[in-house]
Amino acid sequence: MSKPITIQAKAEDAGKRVDQFLAAHLADISRARVQELIDRSKVEVDGKVLKRSYRLRGNEMVTVLDSTERTPLRAIAEEIALDIVYEDPDMAVINKPAGMMVHAGAGATDEARNRGTLVNALLHRFGTLSGVGGELRPGIVHRLDRFTSGLIVVAKHDRAHRKLAAQFAGRRVHKTYIALVHGWLKQDKGTISSAISRDRLRRTRMTTRRQSGREAVTHYRVLKRMQSDWGRFSLAEVKIETGRTHQIRVHLSSLGHPVVGDTLYGAPREIKAARSSVNSISLPRNFLHAAAIELEQPLTGQPLVLERPLPPELQEFLSRLTAE
Repeated sequence: MSKPITIQAKAEDAGKRVDQFLAAHLADISRARVQELIDRSKVEVDGKVLKRSYRLRGNEMVTVLDSTERTPLRAIAEEIALDIVYEDPDMAVINKPAGMMVHAGAGATDEARNRGTLVNALLHRFGTLSGVGGELRPGIVHRLDRFTSGLIVVAKHDRAHRKLAAQFAGRRVHKTYIALVHGWLKQDKGTISSAISRDRLRRTRMTTRRQSGREAVTHYRVLKRMQSDWGRFSLAEVKIETGRTHQIRVHLSSLGHPVVGDTLYGAPREIKAARSSVNSISLPRNFLHAAAIELEQPLTGQPLVLERPLPPELQEFLSRLTAE
């Protein structure tokens, strides 16, 4: 365990938030890292733990009980069950569940940042994978958001990785998603071609509202319109020509129809019923599933068409909406 760091707040520090105070007084630490330490009860003021919104009164002793530096992200082989849809000596296609991160990343603790990822499961199952994507992303040719389920392609060696990456770059890989959105889409089918860039104010979000951005093209087709006790919904088949971060989610939200469960892009956390006699419902993930993929085996060129149906939790949610 690292040695605690104690800083004496001065009288002129009165009124400052403790996270701002520490970020200003400690070298090479972000305010986000300070807030993480506070949330983990690793910051004390005069011996008492506090909330990140705490404002100093002046002349207190502020103590940090843990290292200001985060341990490096790492890929760790873990025995985690995998739904392997296809496998050969060069590649594999996995049906990723919602809630699983593809590789090590964000998390409140080092355990959460590094454990339980798809990469960890792949390393345990296959041993070695391609190294083209770097040490944290062995075998990963493309990504799926954490709370999106469905098919993801994995390369077992570098040659296969480069061949697969060329297919993605050349738009020769065709992916089909199933999405449930709030409201009724106005058109039975359509194309969204708004450029996507990172939101300047909320850095975890992407947006179509900035003039600069990367080209993004999404096609959708309504499969079913639903009227339920919880409002109107559209079940849609979605195909993308590009693979931008959060592309489907941000594009559908830009039409005023966020994906169900996607609170980052405007979906309600809890869907209230129109009638007081009916309970509200919620979905603790995005109703977005990568249901099918068409590509070529990277070395032989053999066409591959792979599919996986909606996972049980999404099927159950749909059944509840459509129940009489």
